[in-house]
Amino acid sequence: MAILKIARMGHPVLLLRAEPVADPTTPEITQLLENMAETLEDAGGVGLAAPQIHESLRLFIYKIPASRAEGGADIPLTAVINPEITPLSDEITMGWEGCLSIPGLRAAVPRYEHIRLNGLTATGTPFEKNLSGFEARVVQHETDHLNGILYPMRMSDFRYFGFNEETLRYDFPLPKIKAAP
Repeated sequence: MAILKIARMGHPVLLLRAEPVADPTTPEITQLLENMAETLEDAGGVGLAAPQIHESLRLFIYKIPASRAEGGADIPLTAVINPEITPLSDEITMGWEGCLSIPGLRAAVPRYEHIRLNGLTATGTPFEKNLSGFEARVVQHETDHLNGILYPMRMSDFRYFGFNEETLRYDFPLPKIKAAP
C-alpha cells in the first residue's frame, strides 16, 4: 500500500466531472481503494474522493467516528462507487466542513439533512442507504468532489469561512436554514 499525494484547491483535477468506474472489482480499483484508505488514515480525515488523489474516477471512501455518528456507533470505512444522491426532504442545515484539499480552513456549508445514497460497493454489489446528519453531510461533500465542486462553491455566507484555529476558538451560532432555496 502507499500514501498518496492529495491534490489541493487550484489543481485542475478537482474541477472535473469524474468518470464512472466500469468494473469496481479490477485489481487496479482494489489497489486504489487500499491506497486511499491508507492515505485517509494518514491525513486524519473522514472522507477521501478519487479526484483528491489525482484520479478522476467516481468513487470515494469515508468513515464516521462514533462521536459524530447518529446512534453513537462507529461507521466503518466504506467504499462508494458511482454514487447517486437523492434528497429525501427539503430540509437544509448549516454545518462546519473542512477538506483535505483545502488544508487549514473550514466553513459553514448548507447541505440536505436527509438523503438516499445509491451506488456500488467495492465488490460491485449495488446498494441503497438512507442517511442523515453528519454521515449525509460527508457523503454529499465527497460526491461533490466527483462533480468538480469544492465546498466553498456551496457556501451561502462567507462570514463563516476561516482558519481552523480561529473558527474553533470562537463558538458562535450558525445561521438556521429551514428549506431548500
